Amino acid sequence: MMTRPRFETLTPETMTPQQRAVADAIEAGPRGKGLPGPFNALLRNPALCDLLQQVGAHVRFRSTIPPALNEMAICLAGRKWSAQFEFYAHRRMALEAGLGADILDAIAVGERPSAMSRDETIVYDFVHSLLHAGRVADEPFERAKSRFGEVGLIDLIAAAGYYTLVCMVLNVAEVPVPDGVEPPLPPLD
Repeated sequence: MMTRPRFETLTPETMTPQQRAVADAIEAGPRGKGLPGPFNALLRNPALCDLLQQVGAHVRFRSTIPPALNEMAICLAGRKWSAQFEFYAHRRMALEAGLGADILDAIAVGERPSAMSRDETIVYDFVHSLLHAGRVADEPFERAKSRFGEVGLIDLIAAAGYYTLVCMVLNVAEVPVPDGVEPPLPPLD
C-alpha cells in the first residue's frame, strides 16, 4: 500500500531562507544532492535539522565502527522501529559495504542471524540489546569495549540513538519506499 508523506515536499521556491541554507548545507555534505529520508520533514525546524544533519553525518561517515558494521547497527534500528524507508535505504548501503544479505534478511524478519563473524556478533548483541532492552548487560558491553574501545562504544550508541530518531521522524512523516519497491520489513508478531 502506497502512502503519501504527511509533509508537503519542500522546493527551493517554497523554502524559507533558513530552510534553504540548511538544505544547501545538507546537499554540500557527504550525502550529496537531494533531501532524502527525514530531511523534508526535519526542515520544518531548520535550526534543529541543521544540528541533526551534522550529527547524522558524523554518525554515518566518521564513525570508528567499520562501515558494514555501522550499517548493521542502523538496520537494527530500522527493524526495531519498523521504518520501511530506513531499512530499504540502509540495506542497500550495508550490502555495498560488504554485509551479507543473509544477515540483513534475518534482521528484516526479526530473527538473530545464524552465521555472523565475531565482529558482527559483537555489534548485533550490543545494539540489539540496547534497542530492545534499553540497556546492555556486562558481557556484551565488555566484548564491544574490548573490540572497539570506548570511542567505538559511543559510536555504536550514537548509531542506535540517532537512527532511532530518524526512524521516528520517517514513521510519523509516513515516508514511503520509492514507487515500485516492495516494503522490506514484514510485520512482526
